[in-house]
Amino acid sequence: MDEIKTGLVGYGSVGEGMHAPLIHHCDGLELWGVVERHHEKSRQKYPEVTVFKSLDDLLASEVELVVIVTPNYLHFEQAKKSLLAGKHVVVDKPLCVTSDEALELHELAKSKGIILSVFQNRRWDGDFLTVKDLLKKNHLGRVVHFESHFDRFRPNPKNHWKEKEHPGSGMLYDLGPHLIDQALVLFGRPDWLYAEVLKQRPNATMDDFFEISMKCGDVKVRLTASIYVNAPIPRFLILGEKGSFSKYGLDVQEAALKAGNLPVGTEWGKESEAYYGVFYGEGSQDQIPTLAGDYRQFYQNIFEAIRGQANLHVASDQVIDGLKVIEACLESHKSGRRVLAEKIFSNK
Repeated sequence: MDEIKTGLVGYGSVGEGMHAPLIHHCDGLELWGVVERHHEKSRQKYPEVTVFKSLDDLLASEVELVVIVTPNYLHFEQAKKSLLAGKHVVVDKPLCVTSDEALELHELAKSKGIILSVFQNRRWDGDFLTVKDLLKKNHLGRVVHFESHFDRFRPNPKNHWKEKEHPGSGMLYDLGPHLIDQALVLFGRPDWLYAEVLKQRPNATMDDFFEISMKCGDVKVRLTASIYVNAPIPRFLILGEKGSFSKYGLDVQEAALKAGNLPVGTEWGKESEAYYGVFYGEGSQDQIPTLAGDYRQFYQNIFEAIRGQANLHVASDQVIDGLKVIEACLESHKSGRRVLAEKIFSNK
């Protein structure tokens, strides 16, 4: 079966460091074209690619799958244009800035019978897969509390679009889609949420901290991200009737890709035993081996879905809820009040 000609729109740090190698090493996909307006940097690693100077030029070609890795405020316009051109589309998270835009893109893809997905790669983090497995096996008993933290230490803002005043910039739109998506996968829609979205650095132009509290049935969910964390804080903390589970450290795949390691082989995504999480039972402590993470599965599923061999793992309608949660967080912060589910997920 012919490989799917894939075009990458944007060759910045994320496009070059994560999407390009994952696409290039995915059976069934061909990294065929790259949109670079001012350079041809992609040809240094992938000399066979065709470099296009605009999205329009790419869409006029025989490309089949378009992968959009550009600033968030460009996602809607570029994804819509690509769908109207009849191309399958993957967008780096978030799909776009508003849930209304996401719904429009979802309906457009559905009407054309083409694939629209979002790169929610952290569904394939090893630590998250481990947490899913623990909950599925009822290892902690009835869970009452779940915390997920994703922190950095960057006291000084970087000269990057994510930290400049654009729609969809800031920490909530950068790390929020990951943490919120994982919580929705595990626990479903919240009954209510309360959020604080702050600028903590004195020279910050966009938010660099958020804390989201949600109630999902019996489970209190707490999601946080900060730019000022330079001390160990658990990535995950889960409290249940049979005991507690804590896990430190981030999934190893992003660091491996940044270091230039290729996403190949059976050892990919495996974590050192030193970073395994710990289950604290009654009078016992047990290390829980971290399952191997595998971002490669995302693009393998894209290939299989386009060829009609599998259902799409990250469907566009799933991520609409995540954007509605982000919008509710902004509303909660502004009002200082909880936002209830019927308002979060209303069809307006």
